[in-house]
Amino acid sequence: MNTSTAAGVSVRPVIAITSGEPAGIGPDICVSLAQHVFSSRIVVLGDLRMLRERAGLLRNPARLVEYCRGDNGAGHAGHAGILEVLDLPLAVATEAGRLDALNAPSVLAMLDRAFDGCLAGEFAAMVTAPVQKSVINDAGIPFSGHTEYLADRGGAGPAVMMLVGGGLRVALATTHLALKDVPAAIDRAGLVRTVQILAGALRRDFGRRDPRILVAGLNPHSGEGGHLGREEIETIAPAVAMLRAEGIDVVGPLPADTLFNPERLRGVDAVLAMYHDQGLPVLKFASFGSGINVTLGLPVIRTSVDHGTALDLAGKGGSDAGSLVAAVELAIAMANARSDGPV
Repeated sequence: MNTSTAAGVSVRPVIAITSGEPAGIGPDICVSLAQHVFSSRIVVLGDLRMLRERAGLLRNPARLVEYCRGDNGAGHAGHAGILEVLDLPLAVATEAGRLDALNAPSVLAMLDRAFDGCLAGEFAAMVTAPVQKSVINDAGIPFSGHTEYLADRGGAGPAVMMLVGGGLRVALATTHLALKDVPAAIDRAGLVRTVQILAGALRRDFGRRDPRILVAGLNPHSGEGGHLGREEIETIAPAVAMLRAEGIDVVGPLPADTLFNPERLRGVDAVLAMYHDQGLPVLKFASFGSGINVTLGLPVIRTSVDHGTALDLAGKGGSDAGSLVAAVELAIAMANARSDGPV
């Protein structure tokens, strides 16, 4: 995704990073990015004053400078110790560890700015630090998560959540739902669409020419021939048959309790789990602290950390930025895969 100015000067594409819930560890891990040098220019979206205060609280010597679109970093982007910030002031001053619903609109405004910047070509991808769903809902704004919010903004229908880490890629047929609501949310058309999105992303963004995908069953033992549920027989297996007829290498439904073993996963590019806590505990066990959340099916590239806001750790130091660093690096790699040249 190399671009050039009219004068032939190389312009480095920008990765936008939203700093998330201001009372959580999002600002902490964002300011720590100043100590890393990435192959692309990065810019953190958030309240510049708050981020400087948090850096001071953490005794982080990073120099935070205001982002200016089009100046290619003014010679300082990509240098250790310096971090560009697109200043988006909060509604009210915040304190580490203390939520304030008045800032909920500001948190969503960061997402909107990053998303719109990606659509406009200002940013090559967006990376998100964690938000606190409860305080956004407390502000009277319906919000179930980044994936659903960005899917609504994208206007292209449901998106697919996939986590990457520990040598695994695990996508979800449903995301943030109560367990009692999961069976009714799974249908043939939805499963077909989810696997189509997953297979397309594996080819386009991960370089898997002929991706192989395993699909988990919903019930214990994949329904035990209908004795423990009929979703496998009536919904999942027919969807898999439709996908195989399209030429997609997909296998299932398979019992989830034996799906995640090394022999079964040999040569597999991704697993589709039916619900959040069916697939993600395995992946997080294998990669906690370095896992990455990827939203597939959006008109933009979006990656994220695999953890929450950790309010009890905010502003105290010691927060691990490994997942955020990994998310930035994957966003750059995905942008590379969609372009003719390196980011």
